[in-house]
Amino acid sequence: MNEVIFFSQDSVFSPMARHFADLMARLADDDSRELRWAAALAVQAIGEGHVCVALPRVAAGNGDVAPPGLPSQLRTADMDRWADTLRRSPVVGRPGEFKPLILDEKLRLYLYRYWAYEKELADTLRHRAACDPPAFDPPAAARLLDRLFPAATDGEPDWQQVAAGVALHRRLCIISGGPGTGKTHTVVRLLALLQGLAGPAPLRVALAAPTGKAAGRLEETVRAVKKGLAVEPAVRDAIPDHASTIHRLLGVRRGSPYFRHDRENPLPLDLLVIDEASMVDLALMAKLLAALPEQARLVLLGDKDQLASVEAGSVLGDLCGPVRENRFSPSLRGRLRAVGVKSGPERRMAGPAGGMAAGVAAGVAEMAGCGLEDCIVLLEKSFRFRAESGIARLAGAVNRGQGEEVLNCLTAGAGTDLSNEVTFHPWRQSEALPRLASLVREEYGHFLKAATPLAAHAAFSRFRLLCGLRRGEFGVERFNGWVEEVLAAAGLIRREGLWYPGRPVMITRNDYGLRLYNGDIGITVQLDDHRLRVAFLEPDNSVRLVAPARVGPHETAFAVTVHKSQGSEFDRVALLLPDRPSPVVTRELLYTAISRARQSFALWGDETELRQAVGRRVTRWSGLTDRLWPGED
Repeated sequence: MNEVIFFSQDSVFSPMARHFADLMARLADDDSRELRWAAALAVQAIGEGHVCVALPRVAAGNGDVAPPGLPSQLRTADMDRWADTLRRSPVVGRPGEFKPLILDEKLRLYLYRYWAYEKELADTLRHRAACDPPAFDPPAAARLLDRLFPAATDGEPDWQQVAAGVALHRRLCIISGGPGTGKTHTVVRLLALLQGLAGPAPLRVALAAPTGKAAGRLEETVRAVKKGLAVEPAVRDAIPDHASTIHRLLGVRRGSPYFRHDRENPLPLDLLVIDEASMVDLALMAKLLAALPEQARLVLLGDKDQLASVEAGSVLGDLCGPVRENRFSPSLRGRLRAVGVKSGPERRMAGPAGGMAAGVAAGVAEMAGCGLEDCIVLLEKSFRFRAESGIARLAGAVNRGQGEEVLNCLTAGAGTDLSNEVTFHPWRQSEALPRLASLVREEYGHFLKAATPLAAHAAFSRFRLLCGLRRGEFGVERFNGWVEEVLAAAGLIRREGLWYPGRPVMITRNDYGLRLYNGDIGITVQLDDHRLRVAFLEPDNSVRLVAPARVGPHETAFAVTVHKSQGSEFDRVALLLPDRPSPVVTRELLYTAISRARQSFALWGDETELRQAVGRRVTRWSGLTDRLWPGED
């Protein structure tokens, strides 16, 4: 095999990967292909969202797990030889050594920094999972839980109440749930519970999310929910209704990957709530937990089945690991029972073991997770969708990987009276694109005809066109141009350059000076004096006008990627899939797109590709699951 193929300018490796491979070869005085390939793969994997590279899988040529962009033709006849060469290299160390590359016992190869992030995060999470929080008054907690969760009286577990009870008893609480399961409503009541038991000095609490858009939605929900809480005014006032981005919470240092708050300068908090935790990457989560005082509680909210973070890692998915249903240890169930919380049946091990053997097996399982399973609550009841909802059925079928059922849901939903309707439009039908054009004119016509910027924002937030890809014939870049052409032909917009009245934009980089954050949506409006301004919605539902010249990095937002839509919800969603296989279009991407919709979901795509996408899972190479759940498959 010719190394020139892999390290030329036309190589599938990025320039950074090639340069790093060259550096490692020089430092090690070793120009072997085994070292150069491994070094390049370690860098390339980070760019594809992985924490490490699983060398045996690459060597075996497992196309189903090889990340996009890595050379599928890369092979080695002898994995033992490759591993031996790396172990003898002066630039490759074992776990715990300070070398540029780290090779662990399962032949996962890391850049040292990412190995350190993973180890530090796993150690911190396991420690938090094993620690009890400060003492509290159980009778008082029981009374407050009854007031905050009055519906939990039918004998069945109220998983929202269980989540509050878990947060009361653990320093770490992970709340995962699908669309409409009330994650944010739960956390507001959870905050009321903890503040109500805090005594005269209220807890120092912070709310944060990965993006400005997600932080804004968190603020809106917290403000709305806390108004109706059956608690004393002092408790209600102690619940914060301001949320920030994680970066702003930690304190950005310009030009530096480090933050003002770290292990040496921790955040002054007793409780931290992170919403949309599935979007938080490994490096950011490790830095966040390093900056959180050991005695503080941490509550993570998210949907473990959604797309993982854009950057390296799939922290929330790895955290939830093998947990598929709510099962708690006998110890925690007893504590929850003492405050009036029903938590379902005891955790049982598979197999015929009973009596003492079952108890020993359960104890072993609890030790294996280091108490982590007692920190995870899955919200199972959707308050947004009824059982017959087309969207709920479709999302469930996608999550289960049932391609045929997915198609049945989409085709059966068309033209029926199902709540939350779903429809399918195959690209092969000649009328597919005209139907999409008609939908675009109808949906976007509402905000383009709005009388005020505030009304325009309200109308624009009801519908969104989502794409599975960024580039190419079926990507966001192409479809934004196509939407502009459709709207211009209908006389709904008048393009005269980059900026024109009605142009929606999405901010793609935080600008703390202007208070514009990644994911924020602005709509271009024309003032009475004919000047153009971009209207951004403020947390208090007012509008702030910014001159187009001051708006930083952004993109037109008639169509956005599914990744960019995370943290948002719309009444109606249309998803565009390519008509040919793409490794980017996965089960998680479909589920994320579907779960953005409240009332209707329409899909334009190809039947064969849709079936393949339902069966295609996101694979993120990392060792975090092994560290958190040793012994689990």
